[in-house]
Amino acid sequence: MTKRMGTSPALLARLSQKPISASRNLNKRIIVYSGRWYNSCMLNLTYEYKLIPTKAQRRTFDHWLEICRKVYNYALRERKDWVNSRKCDINSCSIKQEYIIPADAPRPTFARQCKTLAEAKKSIPELKLPHTHVLQQTLRQLEAAFVAMWERGQGFPRFKKRMRSFVFPQLNLESVKRFDGALWVNLPKIGLAKIRLSRPIPEGFEVKQIRVVKRDSGYYVMLSLQCDVEIPSPSISGHGIGIDLGLQHFLATSDGELIDRPRFFVDGQRKLKLLQRQLKRKKKGSRKSRQLHQRIAKDHEYISNSRKDFHFKTAHHLCDQGQSIFAEDLNLKAMSAGMLCKHTLDAGFGQFLNILSHVCFKRGAYFAKVDASGTSQICPRCQSHTGKKLLSERVHKCPECGYQTDRDVAAAQVVLQRGYSVVGHITVNFGEGK
Repeated sequence: MTKRMGTSPALLARLSQKPISASRNLNKRIIVYSGRWYNSCMLNLTYEYKLIPTKAQRRTFDHWLEICRKVYNYALRERKDWVNSRKCDINSCSIKQEYIIPADAPRPTFARQCKTLAEAKKSIPELKLPHTHVLQQTLRQLEAAFVAMWERGQGFPRFKKRMRSFVFPQLNLESVKRFDGALWVNLPKIGLAKIRLSRPIPEGFEVKQIRVVKRDSGYYVMLSLQCDVEIPSPSISGHGIGIDLGLQHFLATSDGELIDRPRFFVDGQRKLKLLQRQLKRKKKGSRKSRQLHQRIAKDHEYISNSRKDFHFKTAHHLCDQGQSIFAEDLNLKAMSAGMLCKHTLDAGFGQFLNILSHVCFKRGAYFAKVDASGTSQICPRCQSHTGKKLLSERVHKCPECGYQTDRDVAAAQVVLQRGYSVVGHITVNFGEGK
């Protein structure tokens, strides 16, 4: 079963443990990387496979994506017009133009726009081609964008030049079938599409949703798998490791290990520059222009995949070293807006922390974040404040106790001490006996 699930023995051991009280943990939810979230009553996984569609299916995918884009932009324009019509003064109007919408017109919401969409199908036959749930999920995506703006302070939703995916939220038929030695996925109103089985589907899981994604390297299908099991959260145990993220080295551990930072975007920037210069000299919309656009997009996708692969391998390497991992709770938004923003975004610290959280849960390791303020200004042996250091100072040397080590390693040791103090364990003093 371990080979079929592609899951560590630690996770399988926790699956067989005594269930936790459902009344106490029914609403408990932990969000982790790449659409995988776990709670005490349900385990959801998202498996991605490469689609091998026919030419007719490719045309259908592209047509559905274009219809979804039109529905999204029309619904967004309807909401923006309603908002702008409520911004004018009561006693005056603009000289240039004004949005005239009746005062008793209700605000366009997800439910009202779904009803409008059903009525529009009677006069627009094109809207009958995609599945009904696909278009409704497009409107739900717009609703989620407005909720993110209201609750999380994100920007106002923008019009889309292209849609990259659509989703089937409900499946009534057998979604995945195997015959003729190949695996096929059954898409409503499209039919069977062949997929490349890069890893087996876990036993005991049901396919709840299917998302079709278009990328420059081809079409992919994301299967949302669900299993009704109870998984207790991992507890702190074993050898602990603190990590310090940086640009000189990607990370430093409290055990003294330094991992260099691969420069994915910086190394591929020269090739991208050459392609962008060639694109600038081509006529817009020409065949050569489209070919260069596709080459540039494939290079960006390769850089993204390389970065993600490095993050996964590094996360598994850390889980091999220890059973409890502590990291800094960094202000990633501020770091990505500084002088070294290009290198910070190239490192992908936020993605790495999400991946590390997911890998720790999968392998039964404990993961937590601690306060990041002043980790490089405290001695991990005597806890004295050593003051701020210049970026050129790469060695920590305490004037009180004389403890000397790499600056990033000392910060990682402080992170480990803070992690132990938060969970109530005895703090470790490094360098004792030297």
